[in-house]
Amino acid sequence: MTSVVSLRTFANSSSVPIVVFVDMQQEYLAKPRLFAISEIDCALDNCRKVLDHSRRMGLPVAFIRMLSQSAFFNRATPFVRWIESFEPCRNEMVFERSSPSCYSSEPFNALVSQCCGGIVLAGFAGESACLSTLIDAFHRNHKVTYLSDASASHALEDVSADEIHRAVSKISGLYGEVYETTDWIASTLPGKLGNRKNAGG
Repeated sequence: MTSVVSLRTFANSSSVPIVVFVDMQQEYLAKPRLFAISEIDCALDNCRKVLDHSRRMGLPVAFIRMLSQSAFFNRATPFVRWIESFEPCRNEMVFERSSPSCYSSEPFNALVSQCCGGIVLAGFAGESACLSTLIDAFHRNHKVTYLSDASASHALEDVSADEIHRAVSKISGLYGEVYETTDWIASTLPGKLGNRKNAGG
C-alpha cells in the first residue's frame, strides 16, 4: 500500500505544480498508423515513473487528450483510448482538446492561469503538443517544466525521430526548464519542492 505525503510537508504548497500527461493514447502505439512513434518504450517507462511518483507524493495530476474529427484521434476508433496503465484515477483531472497546444482547452487554460505552481509536462508528441504548450505557457508567464526523457517525437521528412527530439529538448529550454525524469523526481521530494525557485521545474 502506497503512502500519500500531504502537501503540508512542503514549505510552500502554492508552489506545487500540476503534473500534466499529454496524449497518453493508443494512437501513438498503433503501428503502422501515421502517428505511431517507433521508439516510444523508454519514454513510456519514464512516464510511468513520473505518474507513480506523482501519485505517491499526492501531487495534482492531469491528463489531456486529443480528440479529432479526422481518421486519427477519433472517438469512434479504439486508438483514442488511454494507453494501458495510464487510465486516469477518479481524483485526477481530464481535459480534451482538438488543437496541438494544451492551452486550446479552455478549462485547462483557466486552471493553470489560477495556479501559482505551473505545470510539468510529460507525454506526446514532443515536436507538436509539448512544444506548442511550452510556448503558450511562456507567453502567459506560466512556470513550465518539460521532462524530455518522458516524451518522444516523430521523424520529420529525412530527419530522424531521435534528432527531432534532441532539437525539441534544446528548444524547450528557451521557454521553460528541461529536466530528465530521475532529476525531477529527486527535486520534488518533501522539503525540496516548496523551497525551489521554480517549483514547476
